[in-house]
Amino acid sequence: MVRRARRINRELAELYPYAHPELDFENPFQLLVATVLSAQTTDLRVNQTTPALFAKYPTPEDMAAANPEELEEIIRPTGFFRNKAKSLLGLSIALRDEFGGEVPGRLADLVTLPGVGRKTANVVLGNAFGVPGITVDTHFGRLVRRFGWTTEEDPVKVEAAVAEIFPKSEWTMLSHRVVFHGRRICHSQKPACGACPIAPLCPSYGEGETDPEKARKLLKYEMGGRPGQRLRPPADFPGEAAARADAAGHHGHVADLAVDA
Repeated sequence: MVRRARRINRELAELYPYAHPELDFENPFQLLVATVLSAQTTDLRVNQTTPALFAKYPTPEDMAAANPEELEEIIRPTGFFRNKAKSLLGLSIALRDEFGGEVPGRLADLVTLPGVGRKTANVVLGNAFGVPGITVDTHFGRLVRRFGWTTEEDPVKVEAAVAEIFPKSEWTMLSHRVVFHGRRICHSQKPACGACPIAPLCPSYGEGETDPEKARKLLKYEMGGRPGQRLRPPADFPGEAAARADAAGHHGHVADLAVDA
């Protein structure tokens, strides 16, 4: 199992060499806020919402002093906006009063912030501070169970089980690769098994569509010729160029197919 798991990671690294967090952010505070907002919604929706949010509240001190109703109105499109506003106000006040207005770089400190659990803390640590962490969101949990890496459902137990399989240096990028694969190919309801480059390694092959042509029509984002969820992607973001390269290497002319996104 361990050998197969590490081979899957290597295959995913070749498939998604550009894997990265799909939330737009410029500093640890922005990433922390965006990750809290990403619960129960898409990263794309968060990325459409945060420019106005950070223009009005660029620092923890600014957000800590926000009018709750005004904050709620800005983040309303992300859903559950009252609870999220309460979390953002609470964590901003804590950052201002307990951490000198700076996002801490330790897991033990981050999880003391209102609305911040291990998943959010690991996202911030891995992508804002370079501290290795495994991010167990719904995509990650679904795929590692399909891959047979664990049968656990509890995110903390999933994190612990996967941490035993891979060296710490791989944790952050592994998280990105698995999430990328879950969003693009190994979907919750209709996994595109017939278009999956790692199908020969997957013990759950056959749960989804195995016909290659039908499977290709299920592909999402740049795997099907469309960009991902970032509105301000980094300069080396692949977009359609990666889709064409991927198509040549893995799927034929995937980039030219109609995509049901």
